[in-house]
Amino acid sequence: MAADPLFFRDLALVLLAAVLGGALAWRLGQPLVLGYVLGGMAISPFTPGPAVADAHNFEAFAEIGVVLLMFCVGLEFSLKDLQRVKGVALIGGTLGTALSIGLAVVVGLALGWPPLQGLVIGIVICVASTMVLARLLLDRGELHTRHGRVLVGISLVEDLAVVVLLALMPALGALAADRLLMIGRGLGIAALVLVPFVAVAARVIGPLLTRVARTRDQELFLMVALAIGLGTAALTQAVGLSLALGAFLAGLLISTSDFAHETLARLLSLRDTFGAFFFVTIGALIDPRRVFDNLPLLATMVALVVVGKLVVRVGVVRLFGETLWTALLTGIGLAQIGEFSFVLVQAARQEGHIGADVYQATLAASLITILINAALVRLVPRYLGALRAGPALPEVDPMTPELERHVILCGYGRVGSAVAEALDTFHVRWIAIENDPDVVRGLRERGITSLFGDAGHRRLLEQAGAGRAALAVVALPETQRVRLVVRHLRALNPTVPILARAHDRDHHEPLRQAGATEVIQPELEAASTLIRHALRRLELPRERVLAYLGQYREAMELAGPQPVEGGLPRLAEVTLEAGRLTDRTLHDARVRERFGVSVVAITRADGTLVPHPSADTVLRPGDRVRLFGLPEQIAALLAYAARRE
Repeated sequence: MAADPLFFRDLALVLLAAVLGGALAWRLGQPLVLGYVLGGMAISPFTPGPAVADAHNFEAFAEIGVVLLMFCVGLEFSLKDLQRVKGVALIGGTLGTALSIGLAVVVGLALGWPPLQGLVIGIVICVASTMVLARLLLDRGELHTRHGRVLVGISLVEDLAVVVLLALMPALGALAADRLLMIGRGLGIAALVLVPFVAVAARVIGPLLTRVARTRDQELFLMVALAIGLGTAALTQAVGLSLALGAFLAGLLISTSDFAHETLARLLSLRDTFGAFFFVTIGALIDPRRVFDNLPLLATMVALVVVGKLVVRVGVVRLFGETLWTALLTGIGLAQIGEFSFVLVQAARQEGHIGADVYQATLAASLITILINAALVRLVPRYLGALRAGPALPEVDPMTPELERHVILCGYGRVGSAVAEALDTFHVRWIAIENDPDVVRGLRERGITSLFGDAGHRRLLEQAGAGRAALAVVALPETQRVRLVVRHLRALNPTVPILARAHDRDHHEPLRQAGATEVIQPELEAASTLIRHALRRLELPRERVLAYLGQYREAMELAGPQPVEGGLPRLAEVTLEAGRLTDRTLHDARVRERFGVSVVAITRADGTLVPHPSADTVLRPGDRVRLFGLPEQIAALLAYAARRE
């Protein structure tokens, strides 16, 4: 059977729209979801320019995107995360969802909407975009703050609410008394099928994934995970429930095993690919003329999301004893709608509960609210926080001449506060830059110099006296923000020593290139401490232990080759010839297991540096490889490498 050439042309257009729209959104600092939808609008039949012949051809891809999205939500769903904020998340999240739906129903009745339309709009706007929320928290380094935990907790409850609402969506238009029995019967049959299935699957999936993982075949592992997710989704659809519910249940089952993170890592790229199809397809279905014909409906929905949801969520979070600051940040974070609203409105439209006007208004409202929300998240905390932190105390004005040869401390969390305590002990003057107004206010009440704001802003570093500082310590949790701070500090003061924190070895070199004098990695420090304590417990000579630790740290920090000293491990650089090690991954070569040698860096023939290569890195002829090990171990490795198969 000959393939339809129009289909492949449309497929190329959809992919191009996703790439260009995503790139534009990234360039403007907006969520990629927004770029995908705008890209879809650019190739829509309703807009001028190139257009797909039939956007509905890609609804199957979009459906797969929804299934994978809900599968990953199930994988990420963590009851442990809810425990920390269980009251405000479980009860407050549910109450806020119900109040948001009720608000839409009341507003709809006042405006003359049919009751079912108001109910569906309330359901559509009651859930925020998890993708947008997570991205904003990660970008701002606020995932582990109090409001970050509350936001994540409520978001998890909303994700679970989506599953319930999708399951109930077919019944919304049939709540008459004569249909309740039929609905109950259908749910009962579904429960009779799903409960035994979940009980059996919970016992089978763990051992099954263990067997598959032992094969160490990544492709097979991915296929099995997909089979579990799509198979469970097909089962729930067969018993009259939604595909999304089955996908969520499958993810939830795997999340209790030891392979949840591995499964999620394998699925993320696939989920994002099909998710892009989903959002581009949504954009291609937006009809601008129909949206403009229903501007009052669109304005009402945007007001319900931005104002109504914000007020409802702030009130609910305050009701559970959280501070006004936490409540405001939580309300702002949830004042948007996104991917789950698309899923819900699509399900409502398929059931015939709403018309094209509500459907189109929902799609447009999501774009507008995401844009408004991004601006609110950036601007409101800055101005409200500055007011809340209060004016700077006269005796700690950072621009006074006395503030010289001081330490600038960027970030006053658990790490930063420990550094500050040490500085106080030795009577070293320091100034803190922190974006939590409670922390800033507390420091100022103690008479300690502090500035409220993002340390990544050059103006704040100038006010902190970066040009006259004796030392700068960057203890922020978000690596990209650390790199930006280091770059600004180095520009303001070319000679100041800068100590920077990094969570991953891969970030060492970029931070050094940005100007960091020394990069501290918590995992490396933990490993060094464990080695030191282990060797000390064995009562080995202290001098040799310290010498070994010095060699180890220099190797892990990509120092140059070290001379052999007293039989200690050394860092050596060798060039690989074609042989038994080349054209194989580090995992297959098993360098560490066979010879006890660590590969800490690879320089390709074209000069590309691969610091701390992963197990999937392929060794090639001509590579210059840095090895850390005992001289005899390195010699054995080189002898093995020189032999041909």
